[in-house]
Amino acid sequence: MGMGMLLSADKRIASGSVIIVLCLCLLACFAVIFLETVYFLRQWKKMDRILDSFQDTEEKDGGIHPPYPDTLETRESRIVSELQRILASARFKQRQAVEEKDQVMELISDLSHQLKTPLANIIMNTELLQDPSLEEARRIEFLERTKNQANKLQWLMADLLKASRLENGMIRFEAGYTGIKETVARAVGSVYAQASAKKIELITEEFRDVKLWHNPKWTAEAMTNILENAVKYSPENSSIKITLERLEIYAKVTIADEGMGIPESEFNLIFQRFYRGRKVEQQEGSGLGLYLAQLILRCEKGYITVSSEAGAGSRFSLFLLNESGQVSAIV
Repeated sequence: MGMGMLLSADKRIASGSVIIVLCLCLLACFAVIFLETVYFLRQWKKMDRILDSFQDTEEKDGGIHPPYPDTLETRESRIVSELQRILASARFKQRQAVEEKDQVMELISDLSHQLKTPLANIIMNTELLQDPSLEEARRIEFLERTKNQANKLQWLMADLLKASRLENGMIRFEAGYTGIKETVARAVGSVYAQASAKKIELITEEFRDVKLWHNPKWTAEAMTNILENAVKYSPENSSIKITLERLEIYAKVTIADEGMGIPESEFNLIFQRFYRGRKVEQQEGSGLGLYLAQLILRCEKGYITVSSEAGAGSRFSLFLLNESGQVSAIV
């Protein structure tokens, strides 16, 4: 009897111990679940802050992302995606900074090369002018040379400033559909005196005025740069012809001369900043005229092409957008 009571008591103690152990296990499980929940909520809030900061950055950059299902996996995926985007953006900006630095270094190198010759000539002429025994006729000659070199520097800096401002968007470039006839007339008028001095005939083929997408002032300057080159490199008693042709999307203004021509190998090079062809290196010029003309046409959503044969003249064609894409023939 006593033995049975002892066994019964042991069973109760064992059962109680099992219950206690089970309770402790349940408490431990609840504690783990609670801690996991707290951790999950903290991570969720942390992701909220990260995603909010990403969204602010995206909105500043003008980016818009579609709505995502709000789950842990999608949040993690978005964070990874945003981090990749930020890394790619940082790499792009780094490359851009390196390219801008290279461009500045190239500009400084080109500019120093362009300034070197006229400055050296000015210094040399100034030293010669200091000679008290110099004849008056020679003094006037050196003064004229110095003036020409100073003018060359002035033109160079003016063209370089225009090109730089266009490249960096510092000029408020406004274009619209405007009649092209007056623009062509303005450009032709600006080189009339130079052409007359060389007895070069400027022929503008008659055409009906059309509205093209351009800025009259800047487009006239682009045309003037091309016409000045045509006059400069054409022989006396030759002619320069300006024509207009209406195409489906663009209209084409062509300036054709009877000059020395341009080798095909230089077709792309002549539009580079400061480039001077081998045949014209001894001629006066900044090497910025065609570069500036191309910049202007790009700002107007247009472009320039060239065709030429050595000794048979050159044809520069400026393409400007038609109004409403109308198609019609212009004589």
